[in-house]
Amino acid sequence: MVSPWILRRPKPEIVQRMAARHHLTDVVASMLVSRGHEDPEDAATHLAASPMGLHDPMLLPGMEAACERLEKALADGENILIHGDYDVDGVTGTSLLVRIFRLLGAKVRWHIPNRFTDGYSFGAHSVQRAKDTGSTVVISVDNGTSAFETITELKAIGVDTIVTDHHEPPDGPLPPAVAIVNPKLKDSTYPWRELCGGAVAFKLAWGFAKRMSGGRNTSPELKQFLEDATAYVAIATVCDVVPLVNENRIFARFGLKALESSQNPGLAALRDVCGLGGRSLSAEDVGFQIGPRINASGRLGSAQQAVELLLAETPERGRELAKQLDALNIKRKEIEREVLESAREQALQFEDIDENPVLVLAGQNWHQGVVGIVAARLTEQYDRPTIIIGLDGAEGRGSARSVEGFSVLDAMKGGAEHMLRFGGHEQAAGCEIRADSIDNLRRAVCERARQMLAQGGLPESQVLIDYELPLPHMTPQLMRQIDQLEPFGEQNEKPILLSSDVRLARPAMAIGADRTHLMLHVRRGATELKALAFGMAHRIDELKMGSPLSIVYTPKWNTFRGETKLELFLVDFACGEETPQLTPLS
Repeated sequence: MVSPWILRRPKPEIVQRMAARHHLTDVVASMLVSRGHEDPEDAATHLAASPMGLHDPMLLPGMEAACERLEKALADGENILIHGDYDVDGVTGTSLLVRIFRLLGAKVRWHIPNRFTDGYSFGAHSVQRAKDTGSTVVISVDNGTSAFETITELKAIGVDTIVTDHHEPPDGPLPPAVAIVNPKLKDSTYPWRELCGGAVAFKLAWGFAKRMSGGRNTSPELKQFLEDATAYVAIATVCDVVPLVNENRIFARFGLKALESSQNPGLAALRDVCGLGGRSLSAEDVGFQIGPRINASGRLGSAQQAVELLLAETPERGRELAKQLDALNIKRKEIEREVLESAREQALQFEDIDENPVLVLAGQNWHQGVVGIVAARLTEQYDRPTIIIGLDGAEGRGSARSVEGFSVLDAMKGGAEHMLRFGGHEQAAGCEIRADSIDNLRRAVCERARQMLAQGGLPESQVLIDYELPLPHMTPQLMRQIDQLEPFGEQNEKPILLSSDVRLARPAMAIGADRTHLMLHVRRGATELKALAFGMAHRIDELKMGSPLSIVYTPKWNTFRGETKLELFLVDFACGEETPQLTPLS
């Protein structure tokens, strides 16, 4: 077993009421209740995920002022600059706004900073780009709420800024923008604060479309654009790992459908290069296939190719750029593999978790575009917070990831004096630092972490099981009911089931280019299902023909060569006659 198995135990009477109200099996009703939907009417709203549940964009702070200024810019023929960020959220939101303003006949250009030469968000490059394009209005996407100095400078040269963002506002004064459209502003009364940056950009597009349509329903042309644009929002929502509930669930669910059928040359080419054409798409497809290819451009330098792909006007241009992003993603994987191997070697020096409750690793020429991914990999491997710093001579940039229940940002505050700057949130953060400060940072962060953990060690990872289910009950009919809970993600986790007393139908096999994964065929009675266990090939000797197995898994559809079958993706397994003791979730 990898981690303790914890069985969720929602109240039976609530599960039965849910099952009766929505004609669900106890399995699916239990999943709904375990994810916080104890009220049947709340569950109905969650299951329906209707576009009617989207909130009026005009409820967002700053929306009225933003639309008023943009209407004037459009009427006067002013140049508008869309200022995004280099991750998926910023790239998709930027592309969405460029497209709608082009549709409206505006003079619009775009700008996304270079990760290595410009850094994140606004800076001197923003002012220069506004000057170069003769822009009098700048619209930010996924940044800007904290850009006080730069937006002040833009105002001084006669450039008005409209901020669309979803980050927490600073403690100090807000920038002197014409409007700040951000659901997290302190005086915001917007009903849902967890939108991603791309969704906030979509809300601006929607609000402005309403204004340009007379303030009521949008015109048919703009309505069609907005429906198609939910594909961009779905990509941003999934890749920015915001909670997939409330509005985000609606955006993801309907945006995935829009992405499946999109005729946009860039999106269609991206779908095809990922091998996702002609089938239903899941949040996992976006998170593991589409998102990384969009991100690869910004991770390795400029996000220009990614934006150009999403703005492509012809299938030929779309295919050309999609192939370029695919090649960049392959290169990103190679770079990531090299940095990960080097970081793993260095981590051997800091294996003592009492001495090093936070892994702080640094290396010269570790590519700064992949340090976040490597930090996430090592956090998962070592089950402890990790900071990975890529050094370029005397200075470097780092990225931190954490385990559930521990704030890596708070731990980093213990080493604040040793960093040039840092910021982020509990589960992910970043920093800039001098190379000669690394050892001091490690000592300070680990000392702070030990103080934080004085009441107990790092939270132990757990496998939360939704339901104990005999394998023959895992049928395509049940899977189709589970599909109603899609898309899965943050706060709407994938189902995890337990089936005991199963056997191998044939010997397990190590698979994959590096032979690190397992393929099993498990059976009980007449039921036999294929099961994949990623990264578990080192456990192959535990698996014996004829020996009982208990398996913990997520059921999934797998489509190959036009045929769709039910398969299991193993989370963990245990061998032996007795089912491992299940701890009820307290």
